[in-house]
Amino acid sequence: MAKTQYSLSDDPKLLGRPRAFKITVRQVRVSAGAGFIVALTGQIMTLPGLPKRPAAEKIDVDASGRITGLF
Repeated sequence: MAKTQYSLSDDPKLLGRPRAFKITVRQVRVSAGAGFIVALTGQIMTLPGLPKRPAAEKIDVDASGRITGLF
């Protein structure tokens, strides 16, 4: 579950471990490659997934020391 880091609830005003709260799931995402689903609650931002081929594989240095493949 992706939620606010300040509380077990999805309400950032309810700090810590509040009692008798409800969680509202606003979206469910499938992470097929990882093999699980993620329930998103509150106003949380998620990081993007990594590409299949890392950008570092595109970097090269030629015989004269010239670097290619950087962003």
